[in-house]
Amino acid sequence: MEEKKQVVNNTITRELSKLAAPTGNIYESAMIMAKRANQISAEIKQELSAKLEEFSNFADTLEETFENREQIEISRHYEKLPKPSLTAIKEFEEGKIFYRVAE
Repeated sequence: MEEKKQVVNNTITRELSKLAAPTGNIYESAMIMAKRANQISAEIKQELSAKLEEFSNFADTLEETFENREQIEISRHYEKLPKPSLTAIKEFEEGKIFYRVAE
């Protein structure tokens, strides 16, 4: 998770030719980055669910909802993380994503 904090948290302009260079096709590059972004998103969701599960109370009803500071801080932390697509683009640019072409 520490590695994801180094990603710029805003959108920047990128050259399509540089993104297409590793695969030779911008659409293949985009699909590789999209699949990696889905993987990152699933990992983050699983982490967040595991952390928030300890706060769940099975007896909760709509009337008995209580504010929990720890739960709010955990949620805020995950909201501040860079978007999975930005992380996937950075990993692709740095050559950290392994992919293979099915023939």
